[in-house]
This record gives sequence, C-alpha cells and structure tokens, in this order.
Amino acid sequence: MSSTAGVPFPFLKGHGTENDFVIIPDPDGELDLPPAVVARLCDRRAGIGADGVLRVVRSAAHPEAKAMAAEAEWFMDYRNSDGSVAEMCGNGARVFARYLERAGLVEPGDLAIATRAGVRRAHIAKNGGPVTIAMGAAELHTSARGADEITVSAAGHTWPVRKVGMGNPHAVAFVTDLADPGPLQEAPVVRPAAAYPEGVNVEFVVSRGPRHVALRVHERGAGETRSCGTGACAVMVAAARRDGHDPRQDGAPVTYTVEVPGGQLEITERTDGEIEMTGPAVIVAEGRIDPGLLV
Repeated sequence: MSSTAGVPFPFLKGHGTENDFVIIPDPDGELDLPPAVVARLCDRRAGIGADGVLRVVRSAAHPEAKAMAAEAEWFMDYRNSDGSVAEMCGNGARVFARYLERAGLVEPGDLAIATRAGVRRAHIAKNGGPVTIAMGAAELHTSARGADEITVSAAGHTWPVRKVGMGNPHAVAFVTDLADPGPLQEAPVVRPAAAYPEGVNVEFVVSRGPRHVALRVHERGAGETRSCGTGACAVMVAAARRDGHDPRQDGAPVTYTVEVPGGQLEITERTDGEIEMTGPAVIVAEGRIDPGLLV
C-alpha cells in the first residue's frame, strides 16, 4: 500500500448478473494495489471474495487515463481476481456506473467511463433500473484458412473457435450441451497458443431459441464465473453471424437475449457496429477493510 498503509479504507461489494466485484473508491489515485493485495481481497475464504476489483479513480489522477480526462471524469481501474490487469469488464462497467450514482458523483442518465479499452458510454436508468453500456464494435477474426483453425479443448472434447475481440480477447465455441466442457476448474486449452498471446476468455454456447443463447465462461485470470459482460457481447456477435445477421449490411439492429449462470443480459448490435449491453447492477454491501488484510 501507499502512505495510507495501516489505516482502514472503505470498500463496497457489488455484482452484475452475479459477476461480483470489490469496489475501492480512490478518487485521487493514492492507493497502490499490487497483484498480491488484489488477490487477497478477492479470496473467497480469507478475503472479501470477488471475481475482480474495481478501483474508482479520477481520470486526471491516473497516468493511464489522463488522456481521456476531458471526455470521461472517472477511470475504471479493473483487476482480475489473480491480481492481473484487464482491459475491460462489461459487468464491472455497469457496477462501476451504479457506484458513481450511489455515491452522488453522477446522476441517472448518460455517463462516460474511461477504461483501458478506451472511453465507454453508459446510460443509468432512473429508480435503480438497468444500466446500458456501449461496448464498442466487435472485432471478428478470420484466418486465411478459416475461423476453424483455432480450437478449444476441455473434458476430452474439442471444438472450433470464433475469435472475437471486445477490447479484450474471446474464444467462442458452440457446443451441444453446456455440461460438455466439464467442471472448468482449469483453463480450457486453446490451440494454437499463439492465437491469444496474452491469454483468452473462453465461452461455451448453446442455442435456446430464436435470437436467444446461453453460455458458460472461463475468464482469463479469474476462472469460471457466473457472468462475463464482454463475453456475452462476443457470443452475441458470433451467434448473429452464425445465424446470418449482420446489422452493418442488413441496415437494421439485432438484439439477442444472452443467458449467463447469474442471470440474463440483452445485447444489441447497431447498424454502425456499436454493441450495447443492458443488465442489472447491484450494490450489496459496504464497509472498511482491515489493514491487516493488506500486509
């Protein structure tokens, strides 16, 4: 920690479709959160427990966000539960927006959030309603030999992968049954490894009906989680292309319902390629962290 070491500091706990986070208000960027501290905070037995940490910092006070300060006052410094830094977290962005509203730092309505993947636009519905995040456009990758060149293996099965970027990397595999990948206690094996040099989030997907899919996800740096917002967006785009929908060519937006183990998200791809994710964001607790947890 920084010069605040030894002094209890505040935290909140929140979740978006049960993807849960420890929220650390640090508006002036005074706290140092090394990977080991983040991992202890996220430990579900010896810490607070979470899939990741959301540090709330004014963009002007953070070296990675200063260039975005004129456009977005607040920077979402997101860390995975193992302490590694992540570019973006869709569920985290909704919870981040909810915290800012709860703290009286913003009003319901439109909001810009600085992230390592760039500025993301949010809309907070009134009276505790859902939060919508404009997630940017998806980047779909197809190799010269076709998308099936990349595969993922788990529980003795292997599937072709659709590689999708949502500011962070995703490998989307369509499966027959969500039980097929097994317990996902270890990261699925993606080949070739060079396809994702910085690791990857892996989504296993089944169809539930027209424009309706369900998924399980193994998140890079966190393991299997109850939800992944960027993953839900990646899955929606991959499913839409599989089903023959491309809003940029069709001239009409398309919306899919995406079920995750922790709830349900509505994902829309607009005609300009922007992906919008709408879902709940809930703050469940707040308190103070004993400095002994950080030693």
